[in-house]
Amino acid sequence: MDLYNKKEKSIPQKAVLVAVEAVLICISYLILFSDRFQVLGFAIPHADMIPRVVIFCFNLVIFTRFLLTFFVFLKRRIPNEEVFAVSVTLALYYVGFSILCMYSSESNAAVLGLGILLFIAGSFFNTMSEAQRYAWKRRAENKGRLYTKGLFRYSMHINYFGDLLWVSGYALVTMNPYSLIIPALLFIFFYFYNIPKLDGYLKEKYRDEFIGYSEQTKRFIPFLL
Repeated sequence: MDLYNKKEKSIPQKAVLVAVEAVLICISYLILFSDRFQVLGFAIPHADMIPRVVIFCFNLVIFTRFLLTFFVFLKRRIPNEEVFAVSVTLALYYVGFSILCMYSSESNAAVLGLGILLFIAGSFFNTMSEAQRYAWKRRAENKGRLYTKGLFRYSMHINYFGDLLWVSGYALVTMNPYSLIIPALLFIFFYFYNIPKLDGYLKEKYRDEFIGYSEQTKRFIPFLL
């Protein structure tokens, strides 16, 4: 977790990520709306139009939110390995969910509505929590302190919980049950790998402040886990 201690603009890495995202969004558009698009020689079937439009709108929202994160909230160094990992993850979301949507069953209004609500809620939790922490950290009197206010009062990693929600929303909107594998794997990654690793770093950096916080706050899912 040493990269969290290194402040750097990482403009080349951010530029690559933005370019990759733009290409992936173009590919997702072709998958969702082109009559002749093929993947590995196999023609993509056509699903109902409304889920396809919603999926593409989700892609644009995520792109906007990532731009905000890259160029405003994120001040640490971005190593090249992370650029590759993030690119693969974004491909899974933008392109993977688009393909799964095209191979879906008939759309269901209730499932579609729930997916949209989860996406909105997850986007809010993720971006708002990051914005609250960013504004707090900018004040000189808070330098070197652990942020435990705002949405982080309800979960030590409320931003990750937000990620899980909006990815689950994506999965539901595709109307393809296989899509649920993606948020399930994301939960496993967060809960059993990323969160314990980050907690170890935070405990070493903030010590008693972190211990007190962890004793009274859920790690991942507010009020539950």
